[in-house]
This record gives sequence, structure tokens and C-alpha cells, in this order.
Amino acid sequence: MTLLHLNFYLAFMLSGLGLAFHRTHLISALLCLESMMLAMYISLSVWPVENQSAVSTLAPIIMLAFSACEASTGLAVLVASTRTHGSDHLHNLNLLQC
Repeated sequence: MTLLHLNFYLAFMLSGLGLAFHRTHLISALLCLESMMLAMYISLSVWPVENQSAVSTLAPIIMLAFSACEASTGLAVLVASTRTHGSDHLHNLNLLQC
């Protein structure tokens, strides 16, 4: 494992730990998810360059499109929960209630 791979792996794991431990606000959870997606996007972008193959150059673009959809959906949920509950605290949100 090269130093570059280790950095991407550590960035992904630190984002996962941030998601696991800092679960008070919805915006912090969304930022941790976005940093996980960013680590995966950069590693998928670097992988074809390291292997000198042009076959999998479309995968980062597709992942970037899904990441943009995920970010817009997350912000829509954040705005909707802030309007209905008055804050973005995750302990106020109950998924079993309408």
C-alpha cells in the first residue's frame, strides 16, 4: 500500500469516525458523508492514472453525479427538518413519526 492509498483510506475512515461520533447536528453528518464521497471520488480518479488504463475513467464522473444528487437531497432534508422542528439536532428527528 502506497502512501497515497493510505491517505485516501485514512480520509475515508476519519470521515466515518466523524459520522459515528459527531451525531448531534444533521449538517455535521452531511459534511462527514460528503467528505467520505470526496475521498472515494479522488481515489477513483487517481486509480486509472496509476494503472495507465482509460477503461474506468467514466466511474468518477458517474460517482460525482450521484454525490451531487446526494448533497441536494441532504440539503432538502436539512431545510425541511429545520422548518418543521426548528433545529437540525438529530435527537429531535424521529423517523417513525410523520
